[in-house]
Amino acid sequence: MALCSSSSSSSQKAWIVHGILAGTAIAAAIGAHAYLGRCRKFRSRVVGIIPARYASSRFEGKPLVQILGKPMIQRTWERSKLASTLDHVVVATDDERIADCCRGFGADVIMTSESCRNGTERCNEALEKLEKEYDVVVNIEGDEPLIEPEIIDGVVKALQVAPDAVFSTAVTSLKPEDGLDPNRVKCVVNNRGYAIYFSRGLIPFNKSGGVNPDFPYMLHLGIQSFDSKFLKVYSELQPTPLQLEEDLEQLKVLENGYKMKVIKVDHEAHGVDTPEDVEKIESLMRERNMS
Repeated sequence: MALCSSSSSSSQKAWIVHGILAGTAIAAAIGAHAYLGRCRKFRSRVVGIIPARYASSRFEGKPLVQILGKPMIQRTWERSKLASTLDHVVVATDDERIADCCRGFGADVIMTSESCRNGTERCNEALEKLEKEYDVVVNIEGDEPLIEPEIIDGVVKALQVAPDAVFSTAVTSLKPEDGLDPNRVKCVVNNRGYAIYFSRGLIPFNKSGGVNPDFPYMLHLGIQSFDSKFLKVYSELQPTPLQLEEDLEQLKVLENGYKMKVIKVDHEAHGVDTPEDVEKIESLMRERNMS
């Protein structure tokens, strides 16, 4: 089931390869021969975790909303299962309604506590309850029902070839009309492919106070991977000022001085943030003859 045209797919793969090659160059600088000799075993065991909660101030029960006859959480799970880098995919939730739904379509479910403050903490708790050990944990947000499996693979591979990073994520081009939307998280990256900052506001912000239609703003996508050892550290870190102000958990990573690898992909983001977004998703799926 194709989500992009062949030209779009080629462009996406080119961006992913670019990010991976940048990471490889960094590895070479610290000792390529030794690193590449063990690269096949480095961060090789990967689990995808879809954190899901029922309570939400903007959209209660969002994971269970029907999208063309299937719960949104099921569509996200089905797309995630297509990623070649994931050894296992589970749903982590604190709600029996979500758990029962997921078990009904065949997903493995890990029950987590209601005290988890965000998806990353829920992923960490789920990781501790899994029977097997994993090197990389991919946090796949359940409100991205059209997530590309290739993007999941790209984020995993970017972390595998960047030993100085503990976290990796993906961005795509931001539409000018979304520049001032606080539900669309923006990102700026340095020239080595590492994140500088994330914000709900427009970044960079020019002195005219408006969106520059010629500037390549970047939109953060709802997927990120962690080194599993760092994930445990993350959950023990205290909330940080920028994280709390922006309500963005990625900022706790940056504020504590850790590195985050970023790949850019060609992906038309279609996350579900409000009930109105459901109709947009369904219209797009009908256009693409997706069922």
